[in-house]
Amino acid sequence: MPQVSAAQYGKDNIRVYKVHKDKETGFQTVVEMTVCVLLKGEIETSYTKADNSVVVATDSMKQTVYIMAKQHPVTPPELFAAIVASHFVEKYKHIHSASVKVIVHRWTRLEVGGKPHPHSFYRDGAETRNVEAVAIQDKGIEIRSAISGLLVLKSTGSAFHSFVHDEYTLLQDVDDRILSTSVDCGWKWTTFGAVKDVESAVPKFDKAWDAARKITVETFATENSPSVQNTLYKMCEQILKAVPEVGAVDYSLPNKHYFEIDLSWHKGLSNTGKDAEVYAPQSDPNGLIQCTVTR
Repeated sequence: MPQVSAAQYGKDNIRVYKVHKDKETGFQTVVEMTVCVLLKGEIETSYTKADNSVVVATDSMKQTVYIMAKQHPVTPPELFAAIVASHFVEKYKHIHSASVKVIVHRWTRLEVGGKPHPHSFYRDGAETRNVEAVAIQDKGIEIRSAISGLLVLKSTGSAFHSFVHDEYTLLQDVDDRILSTSVDCGWKWTTFGAVKDVESAVPKFDKAWDAARKITVETFATENSPSVQNTLYKMCEQILKAVPEVGAVDYSLPNKHYFEIDLSWHKGLSNTGKDAEVYAPQSDPNGLIQCTVTR
């Protein structure tokens, strides 16, 4: 007999922009987000019996996000995601779990004449600050914070050698290479009992994000990396030490390759090894290194 073993539904790509206007200073602060809401619970009959009485319309989810953005702070995103997720579990008793993902897009204040402009901004990269809050009925709120799309490159200070060499191996050992990746780094907080507990932790969220980003870029830049795997692990260690409320740290690092171009065919022009200056950036295929480190 067929049965629904797992089901969830929701609204994705909810675009939200909020502006805070400081009447005393005249300065405005803006936040732009993309939100995804997914609900689980006693919703099987909507699939098996066309019973829409258990369906909270996805348009209602969108409107709820807008209303919550008006009525509550949207920063830090951990708090906003927790507020929205908890709302669905508390409002609808047949909904047992609500996942709210928030992607915060970058808007950095412009400087004009050496001074910060009160209401003008620019986007200084594709990097985003991401959060997922999952409110589970009678079990609390799970939160994962993340850095996503932080593109970094170092032109030296990376090696890769002594790996498995067999009849399938073409890659040669290298003592110095270009290292580039698009950083996805996440850290999972100890479960919160309720929204009030998330509110109490508000000062910690920005500090943790700043610490994780600083550790990531400084370790990437300064370490003479023996491998992406080892460098990634050292980053995880440092974040766990810097943020004691975090129980797990994970990274996903695609290895963006830059290949030397052999130009010796042109009048003996040397452009390999120590003489390499011109490279061909590769889009794919690419290495993908992932790891989760817990306490």
